[in-house]
Amino acid sequence: MKKTEKFANSRQVIVYIAERFPKCFTLGSEVRPLKIGIFQDLSVRLADDPKVSKTQLRGALRQYTSSWRYLSGAKVGAIRVDLDGKDCGKLEEDHIEHAKTSLAESKARASERRKDKAIKQGDKEVNGKVNKTPKSNESTDNQTKYQPSKGKNTKLNRELSEDQVELMIEGILVGKDVNVNMGSGNVPAKIVELNKDEVRVRLSNGLTMLVKAKHLSSL
Repeated sequence: MKKTEKFANSRQVIVYIAERFPKCFTLGSEVRPLKIGIFQDLSVRLADDPKVSKTQLRGALRQYTSSWRYLSGAKVGAIRVDLDGKDCGKLEEDHIEHAKTSLAESKARASERRKDKAIKQGDKEVNGKVNKTPKSNESTDNQTKYQPSKGKNTKLNRELSEDQVELMIEGILVGKDVNVNMGSGNVPAKIVELNKDEVRVRLSNGLTMLVKAKHLSSL
């Protein structure tokens, strides 16, 4: 009997459960709060599914509910939903406050990482210029021969992430048709947005998702 391979990461699991339960999970921007105890419901509904384990489901739910788009959807009046999209009561006030706090903390951490990366990149640029300074007995022609390496010492690299620069160099831009490596194979998609560290693509079934640039390849 052919062995069914499990998903390689939580992102693939999220895509899968969004396809199985589209009235509950979404890959778009409009994310509704989930029913309390949704993990138990998922475990029961997918108990015989060889593609995903309980451990993978738990990890995927943790990633899904800690994302900025999910936390941003925790607002006054928001209604929780079950796997079939049925209403399961309004979101509690303390949960709304917790989501706001978590979102603010997550954005603050992301901002600090960007600052640290910018500082490190700045140090590399300074060191690169120092290392490339011509010796006193070299002609000025040697200075013009030196060209900065791809994606470094440029204004573009300070504004965009390395993944975005690499995509642009390879000609993969917004509107470009690409393949997305989903672990089990390549899936055709179209790029709809370039973010700092990830790329948003639209699959052939209309679903959108964020993927790392390294998981994309040209058609």
